Amino acid sequence: MRMYNFIFLLLIVPQLSIAQLKDSLPPPHATKSHMNFSHVTGWKNGKKPMAPEGFVVELYYEGLQNPRWMYVLPNGDVLVAEANSHHSFFEKIGAAIVGANQSNSMKKSADRITLLRDEDHDGKPEIKTTFLSGLNQPFGMLLINNHFYVGNTNAVMRYTYEINATGITSQGEKITDLPDGKINRHWTRNLIANKNNTKIYIAVGSGTDHGEKGLEHEKLRGNILEINSDGSDLRVYASGLRNPVGMGRAPETGTLWAAVNERDELGDNLVPDYITSIKENGFYGWPYSYYGQHPDPRVDQTAPDLVQRAIVPDVSLGAHTASLGLAFYDKTAFPEKYRNGAFVAQHGSWNRKPIAGYKVVFVPFKNGKPSGDPEDFLTGFIENPGGKKVHGRPVGIVVLPDGSMLIADDTSNKIWRVMYKTNRN
Repeated sequence: MRMYNFIFLLLIVPQLSIAQLKDSLPPPHATKSHMNFSHVTGWKNGKKPMAPEGFVVELYYEGLQNPRWMYVLPNGDVLVAEANSHHSFFEKIGAAIVGANQSNSMKKSADRITLLRDEDHDGKPEIKTTFLSGLNQPFGMLLINNHFYVGNTNAVMRYTYEINATGITSQGEKITDLPDGKINRHWTRNLIANKNNTKIYIAVGSGTDHGEKGLEHEKLRGNILEINSDGSDLRVYASGLRNPVGMGRAPETGTLWAAVNERDELGDNLVPDYITSIKENGFYGWPYSYYGQHPDPRVDQTAPDLVQRAIVPDVSLGAHTASLGLAFYDKTAFPEKYRNGAFVAQHGSWNRKPIAGYKVVFVPFKNGKPSGDPEDFLTGFIENPGGKKVHGRPVGIVVLPDGSMLIADDTSNKIWRVMYKTNRN
């Protein structure tokens, strides 16, 4: 009876500590699974997200179409991938969550990359140009020497880049094919390089929730892939990651980390999304097990040898939070506690009652490893706690050269800038 009471307490806690999660998770279907879509109302009457004392939040740019992901060039230019899902499941979700007053729609994808340039360094971009267009659900971006890479949903493209260019007009080169995200879930394809820029890592999410359409349709999905910078020698670097999206390297060690969306429809408090260090040839459970070696009862095909070696993730981020954006803070403008730590943008739930996520959290790091549980950093996205109305949905995060931080809010078409008071322009 005491164990039952302990598990019951866990069920009503939306986010468990790292220590608790390593010891216990609620059983599958302990609570009913809810389809509970939020309703985006936008930011009206001067409202904006809230940060801890000493920080300032300002509007950086607005008027884009689903600003999903960002990348900062060496000269400080900010590139914004404007893209969204074409998959019918997520089109339905998009129709439900976007308010009638919003100019964008999650049913449409602009399929372009926009450049924003703050030429006078006043903290607001004066120049906006179309950097690349005619893309196929672009997401990840990467610059290596004079080559600019784009993670389209079905391929990695490479273009010639000229320093300080405001656009690319040259014909791109496809350097590797990828599983097409238009016909399945999880369309994003993020990119990151190794330290010496000889390898590129590609985050590719699964095509389904738990392999329910057959694992033969999941080839190269649910993985982080690796290629050479010319596109050759494609291989699986790490596997069993249902939907890895944000990637970054811990500043103190250079270790690769990823933010991962876990599976749905096992109850309000299963399964926790997470960030974790990525080990070469590591297996993280999907689809057979979750959060280490917890078997998914819905998966008919078994792989006991794989489950036995499934790696327990490093940090829980709460169930159904849709934790997507990941950025390590490698500057000095923020207070000491934030240096070398990880910021994670939680796009927000559709499969939980009450809703969860819709904020940016911070995970402290020390010596390249997490040193504490996640804590709220940027909040105020939920309009009425306990209800369904939200002002927006944070997703992409980048750190600017001056140490301030940008957060893309794709359903309200805004990008927010967060500064500490000592570096405010």
